[in-house]
Amino acid sequence: MKMDSTRRINFDDQISRNKLKSFFLMVIVFTVLVILGYVISFAFDPGYFFVIMIIAIIFSVGYILISYYNSDKIAIASVGAKEADKLKYREFYDLVEGLTIASGLPMPKLYIMPSRQINAFASGRDPKHAVVCVTEGALEKLDKKELEGVLAHELGHVSSYDIRYMTFVAVMVGMISIVSEIFLRSLWFRGNDRENNQGNAIFLIIGIILAVLAPIIVYFVQLAISRKREFNADASAVKFTRYPPGLIGALKKIKKETEPEKKVSKAVAPLFFSNPFKDIGSTHPDIDKRIQVLEKM
Repeated sequence: MKMDSTRRINFDDQISRNKLKSFFLMVIVFTVLVILGYVISFAFDPGYFFVIMIIAIIFSVGYILISYYNSDKIAIASVGAKEADKLKYREFYDLVEGLTIASGLPMPKLYIMPSRQINAFASGRDPKHAVVCVTEGALEKLDKKELEGVLAHELGHVSSYDIRYMTFVAVMVGMISIVSEIFLRSLWFRGNDRENNQGNAIFLIIGIILAVLAPIIVYFVQLAISRKREFNADASAVKFTRYPPGLIGALKKIKKETEPEKKVSKAVAPLFFSNPFKDIGSTHPDIDKRIQVLEKM
């Protein structure tokens, strides 16, 4: 029996599926970390690996926690955004206030970013510390329903605690990168105990291969998680607005844009509604695919 390609997608089902897929991808990252640690513990003394893990945890967790608790300030400062004036940007405030009522979220701080591109992003460690920032281009080029769809998407990230979620992933990815780097560098300082080296030769070779490949693998997994969170935010936007055409219209306008790239840090690029860099699309799903999914809701 042939399946109907036009079958409607329920936004709640879409959200649940994307969360499940994201969890599965996180399990992959954790599994890679465990396997890498297991192999290194056989290639070297287990106590040596324990020291590596302690160093990795201190560096990665310390760095990420500082970024996490200041994520809103860092993101806003990095793009040169200014807090939106309530009188000048009345519609911006009205739309967000309406969406917070629909979503049950507290009112975030609103910012404007100088850029002709149509774009927006949300940041903050939780809904109480959230910020939503839009470009001048988004306010100028999008109609009310399209802008509402974009803002609902950003509040979807806030409601799903995506910053917290991605921070946890970043901690594990950072640990894998640090463990791999320390392991590879430590090979230069190994002793010349032939008996010990021969006994651990197989694990040593496997460890080297994993140390080289693991950071690459988890990097792509991290990008896949980022894309799933974008689909999840799209579904949340439909849940909040009950009007998919608004978000679809905004995506179609973004697809046709010819504005020069906004100069922003690549570290904050995954936060944006659409990728601010035309040459790097892996942090975001393909726009046509997003539109295709939304048209079925």
